[in-house]
Amino acid sequence: MVIVQCDIQRHSFLAAYDTETGKEIWRTERDEIPSWSTPTIFEANGKAELVTQATTFTRGYDPMTGKELWKYSGNSEIAIPTPIVGPGFVLITNGYRGVQPIFTIKPGATGDITLKDNATKSDFVSWSTKRGGPYIPTPLIYGDQLYVLNNGVLTAYKVATGEQIYQKRLGGTGGAFSASPVAADGKIYCISEDGDVFVIKAGAEYEELAKNSMGEVVMASPAISDGFLIVRGQKNVYAIKPR
Repeated sequence: MVIVQCDIQRHSFLAAYDTETGKEIWRTERDEIPSWSTPTIFEANGKAELVTQATTFTRGYDPMTGKELWKYSGNSEIAIPTPIVGPGFVLITNGYRGVQPIFTIKPGATGDITLKDNATKSDFVSWSTKRGGPYIPTPLIYGDQLYVLNNGVLTAYKVATGEQIYQKRLGGTGGAFSASPVAADGKIYCISEDGDVFVIKAGAEYEELAKNSMGEVVMASPAISDGFLIVRGQKNVYAIKPR
């Protein structure tokens, strides 16, 4: 199936289509305003959950039927980052105008699992924090750490517990970032909208290994394939390989 999350001003929906024929298999209406997040499939204990995030709720669905399984409120007005799969949970982030949650949902949840009062975890929430979520870039899990890039500041957490390890402004100056960080060969790559590529050593201590300029605006997230780092700039596409 191809699954499409379509959050618009009116009549938002989630739908699945047959990959061979394009025939619609199921459609579920959503009470949501526009969002920019991509849905994620989370598999655990032999079952799959389709996870979507948007302004009103982050929701889990049965991907075979489109039935809503659970929902969680507390997102920012604009939801952009994609949910990512962590060790035994799916991790959700967003961060627009002061509302910056990071929270983790365990498999098998049902109903409204929104945390009550000042609680930071529950039967279906491994850990959470109300601060630190990114506005545009999707976070990165690499090894046993979570890397969150927000307004030019890179924050590393222990992914299993949410404990903050460090928080550093890239290059000492930060800047605007729309591209999501990627990782390979023990390095984290963060590309600013100005086209500066910051190479950070993965691990418990912040260490900037290099800063390279692409010479043009970069908004898209880089891709990694067969030893190449592929970067799409405003005018050119670059395939960068080790020496």
